[in-house]
Amino acid sequence: MLSQFGIVLLFFIVAALFVAAAMFGARLLRPARPSAEKLSTYECGEEPIGDTWVKFNVRFYIVALIFLIFDVEVVFLFPWALVYQKLGMFAFVEMMIFLAILVAGYVYVWVKGDLDWDKPRPRYIDYVRNMVAETLLAEGGEPRQTHVVGTEVK
Repeated sequence: MLSQFGIVLLFFIVAALFVAAAMFGARLLRPARPSAEKLSTYECGEEPIGDTWVKFNVRFYIVALIFLIFDVEVVFLFPWALVYQKLGMFAFVEMMIFLAILVAGYVYVWVKGDLDWDKPRPRYIDYVRNMVAETLLAEGGEPRQTHVVGTEVK
């Protein structure tokens, strides 16, 4: 007789065999006519321009993570709302504490500026540029546009 884990293992084996059989059958039935157009990168019907390894701004990821965090936490409100009257005052107080923590996190993210798309440049970059310009003026040189990379000024 199979144990509980044996049934789960059998289910995974049957599922893997089903997927493998479906992919093998599709490979046998589909036409294979590769061309340069079919093998090119597809970007919503537009002709791809430049390198495909584009650097995205980290703000996209930060906003997406913040959305996921708050979205998942708000999902906990629905089951609580359904059984609210059965749970009584204790559940109400616990949910208010939960909401207070959620609001505190939202305020923290807002004050930190992670919800702003157009963040102002950090002040230390302006400080370094002004310091370099003053040093060049003191040495009798021309102030020029500087480029800050990490901790180095070029």
